Amino acid sequence: MSNLRALLSPMTIKNLEIPNRAVLPPMGTGLCNRDGTVSDAQLAYMRRQAASGAGLLITEITAVHPDGVVVPAQIAAWDDRFIPGLKQLAEVMHLSGSKAAMQLHHAGRESHYLLKKGRAMGPSAAPSLIYGQAPREMTPEDIQEVILSFGTAAARARQAGFDAVEIHGAHGYLLTQFLSAISNHRTDYYGGSFANRARFVIDVLRSVRKHVGDDFPVLLRISAEEYIKGGYTVDDLLTILPDLVSAGMDVLHASVGTHGSPAGITSAPPEFDTGFNVWRAQKIKAAANIPVIAVGRFNDPRKADQVIARGEADFVAFGRQQLCDPDFLTKAKQGRYDDIRLCIACNQGCIEREMFEGKSIRCAINPETGQELVYPQAPAAVPRKVWIVGAGPAGLTAAYEAQRLGHDVSIFDQENAAGGNILYACKAPHKEIYLDWIEWLTRQVEQSGVSIRTGTQITEALIAEEKPERVILATGGEKIIPAISGIDLPHVVDAWQILDGRVAPGRSALVVGGGLIGMETACFLAARGCVVTLIEQMPSSPVPKFTSHGYSLHKYLREKASILRFGCSLKTIQPDSVTLIVNDQEEQQSGFDHVVLAVGMRPRNDLKAYLEESATPHTVVGDALKVRRIMEATEEGAKAAWEL
Repeated sequence: MSNLRALLSPMTIKNLEIPNRAVLPPMGTGLCNRDGTVSDAQLAYMRRQAASGAGLLITEITAVHPDGVVVPAQIAAWDDRFIPGLKQLAEVMHLSGSKAAMQLHHAGRESHYLLKKGRAMGPSAAPSLIYGQAPREMTPEDIQEVILSFGTAAARARQAGFDAVEIHGAHGYLLTQFLSAISNHRTDYYGGSFANRARFVIDVLRSVRKHVGDDFPVLLRISAEEYIKGGYTVDDLLTILPDLVSAGMDVLHASVGTHGSPAGITSAPPEFDTGFNVWRAQKIKAAANIPVIAVGRFNDPRKADQVIARGEADFVAFGRQQLCDPDFLTKAKQGRYDDIRLCIACNQGCIEREMFEGKSIRCAINPETGQELVYPQAPAAVPRKVWIVGAGPAGLTAAYEAQRLGHDVSIFDQENAAGGNILYACKAPHKEIYLDWIEWLTRQVEQSGVSIRTGTQITEALIAEEKPERVILATGGEKIIPAISGIDLPHVVDAWQILDGRVAPGRSALVVGGGLIGMETACFLAARGCVVTLIEQMPSSPVPKFTSHGYSLHKYLREKASILRFGCSLKTIQPDSVTLIVNDQEEQQSGFDHVVLAVGMRPRNDLKAYLEESATPHTVVGDALKVRRIMEATEEGAKAAWEL
């Protein structure tokens, strides 16, 4: 059994006893109905999250005003008609003994949806750092209307059965916009000095406190530091803490950054250490002597326990970790740490899918998240003999899910180890956690009773002889080797040979291809002291800087003085030089110990034609279908198993 005394100890806020110090923070899901009412999918999602037993669960952003939504599919609380659904949500959140808080939110200018409609508002008509469009400046009447809307929404939360409310003052939304000199250019009562810019936050707190009474806990989630050039700092925040407390704040939820901050810090990638933001929470706690929730890429409850035991914070938020493994706290209580699926901070399903694709929430390595209504629980009605060809993310996920549902599963891979291309992807700086995940998944498959037969080539003859009832083709992708003169020269290698150690990095390298494989290989080489030049024929980087991982890759190569050349292609390779094409002009470059090919991958699905011709029931998943991310691979692998 585990000893997590600090994390599992209760704490009382006003009259509310919270059973432990683990917090599910607010995370948007995109699962609710487009009219702002709570949906069955949302209830199913929260029911699963509540099963974690976290002491405090906080809803996703809940709109207090119709002109403050991020998207139409956002929970709302600006009218009494939303109370019945909110009551259902509160009941679900209480099912496992957790306490429930509703987060009160106004997007201000950070809503592409409202900006397009001309309805977005902000303290000033300063353009959004994300969308580049300006809102209309709020009038004094607008300000008072919004302040009141926070209070009335809080009253509805109490009426619906929530135990507390949290005001969203973080991540660049409306309250942050008033705090920030970047977005607040007002010269009236709500503008000017930091203390003046904080008046809007203080007045919102007072409104909420007035509407819920003195005995109801009020939390404030705030970016303890704006984490952007010209933004406010944690030391600035310390100056207004007494005013926040006197206005009605009981707990401060200390996040960091805005959606316009560099490096995607609001949903920090693996480049940030676990607990990286705790020092800000500790500084606030020491200054104000109030309960503080720490945030900072936590995925191990033991580290959270240490933070609380040392008195650095009173609670720890586990956001993406809850999506990744809602049972992690139960497993920790039982001492089953090896069974915890650790969040790899890839942001593919929880952030990028929602923000950049406009879709509902997923987890790249947990196919249940966001699909609770379709996730099968009961064993399959008809167990089948299933062959899975390929033991990468798609194949391993399919094997685990098919075995869980009672099928007779065999999984094969022609390589000598399971893991597919994750065994290479984990070699880039800060991506070691990807190896932890694929080893965890391999272990789970084996513990479920499936034997992974590596070093085994599945042939048409073998399929014809053994006659599996279903084949899931998860053979992944194969590297593309371009037809370039000189490709066979001894100093020409591919990214996989570099990453797996077959070829030791030289003093200098030309990396051909600026996609994810090329960028990560370039980082791998640069980390080992190699002078790197990366070329990419596209006019700009195919790895966008607006994603947290993309930003980190570009930043790492810039810090290592690597050269990135876009709109540049390789024509020929000579023993001591290369010929490049730049702006339709030939250019000679020399001095490279290695030319490293990283031009991408294409599907490897040689068996597909035979499976079709022989009428063998089959499904092609992951990179064998189309080369994409981890999330598509695991989701397709899982669905192939669910549909057997």
